[in-house]
Amino acid sequence: MSSGTSSGSSQGTQSSRSEDDLDLQALMERRRKRRKESNRESARRSRLRKQQHLDDLTSQVNQLKDQNKQLSMALSISSQNLVAVQAQNSVLQTQKMELDRRLGALTDILWYMNSSTSTSTAPTNPAMVNCFTTWSSASDILGASAWNQQQTIDLYQCF
Repeated sequence: MSSGTSSGSSQGTQSSRSEDDLDLQALMERRRKRRKESNRESARRSRLRKQQHLDDLTSQVNQLKDQNKQLSMALSISSQNLVAVQAQNSVLQTQKMELDRRLGALTDILWYMNSSTSTSTAPTNPAMVNCFTTWSSASDILGASAWNQQQTIDLYQCF
């Protein structure tokens, strides 16, 4: 009987072991299922974060493209304005050179007109020497009153 008892207790131990094993297996299965579910949820959140990041980058690309278009247009307008200002500057420089030349000629004329009353240096503009000679001859030939009328005509011919 002791063997029956021992076999009975051994069966009881075995059955409790198998129940423990089953409980342990069930516990491990529940944990595995929870872990799988947790991993699925984590992967889902990761995919959502990745999609959100991709959407943000796409939006940023579109904003940068728009900004690039605006800057390109501003650059084009600025380049056109630069060309226009350079052309205007060239015209103004040419006008300045012409005005400087005329001023020099007028200065030489004034020197020549004043040279009859005082002694100074000769005109600095070689092109004006011929005009001075012509005016001097005209003044001698036409006289003082005719010279004043002719002087205006001759001055414009020299410019």
